Amino acid sequence: MGCLFSKGSDQGEGKEEEEAPKTYSWDTKDRPDPKDFTIEGLKGETAGRVPGTVNGQQFIINNCQDSCIYIFDHSASVTVDNCTGCKIFIGPSKGSVFLRNCSQCKMVLACQQFRSRDCKSVDILLHCDTQPIIESSTKIRFGCFQYSYPELRDQFQKRTKVEDVLPVPETEQFSQMTVSTDVNDSFVPLSHGKRRKPADESCLILFFHIDNGDETMKKFILNLKNEESVLIESKQLELHYEDVCRIFGELPHLKEVTKSGSSLLYAYVINHMTHFSTESYFTISFPSIHLSLFEGPVTALQFNGKDVVQKCQAFVKDLATNVPTYVSGDPDAAKKDIENWRNFVEAQFSM
Repeated sequence: MGCLFSKGSDQGEGKEEEEAPKTYSWDTKDRPDPKDFTIEGLKGETAGRVPGTVNGQQFIINNCQDSCIYIFDHSASVTVDNCTGCKIFIGPSKGSVFLRNCSQCKMVLACQQFRSRDCKSVDILLHCDTQPIIESSTKIRFGCFQYSYPELRDQFQKRTKVEDVLPVPETEQFSQMTVSTDVNDSFVPLSHGKRRKPADESCLILFFHIDNGDETMKKFILNLKNEESVLIESKQLELHYEDVCRIFGELPHLKEVTKSGSSLLYAYVINHMTHFSTESYFTISFPSIHLSLFEGPVTALQFNGKDVVQKCQAFVKDLATNVPTYVSGDPDAAKKDIENWRNFVEAQFSM
């Protein structure tokens, strides 16, 4: 007898085809090859990446000796491990640059955060948004980032002399790069830092965002340098109109012109051009269209020198009539402006 539930033979019947596995978008998406974003094992060589080849990816430099390495592009983060006697340039990094077990190296780099651990005898020209974190490292020397090439400005937006630190690349791979290590060409201006100031008087200037405003700032810095004034520090932040009011006080209403001995705001917008009085300075504001002034980063420059407030006002008058600019109005107001600005910046980075 057979079982009631026995299954008969399937002979003669075609077998069902196996169902193909489902394909998802993340399976078909092109994934970057980690090898394209890694440089390792170099000995006495020159290598790197040209603009457009990293495009915000993470990058690794590992186990290199006596080599020159150039990353001419923006990245998410960069780690440099076990490198000795190397000269390394790293373009703007949105995140951190982390050095580990490196010695006798010279570097130029820009990042949001810099960290080093177990490093020795490393010279670094650094542009960093936060204070460096140094762990178990000795003989680490820092200077101001000084470097320039045409794509650097855009790479920054997507996030001492250099000749003695990092040579200009001469290999065929970088033959199309227009690199300058001249201090006057550097995208990041050379600043005096926290060393003792040469004079008692300082001044704060804010350049609000406008297309091609960088060239005006360069001329401004160069002119003040020729007048024996020094740039103490520079900082670039995203500001809202309310932030400026919080730092410098409430600004006048639309089209209202108010005499002020404490500050200046020269604003240029469509169909509105400010004019300078021969007797006094004015604070001028257009709050109803203030978004046009804050659609990009605001750059703050602090200068120091004899009669520096008067010099800054004069140069703003000559150079920045087409750039929205805030300038301290007198030495006492400048002290308050600088203190308020410093407190605001520290609060932003502590959040």
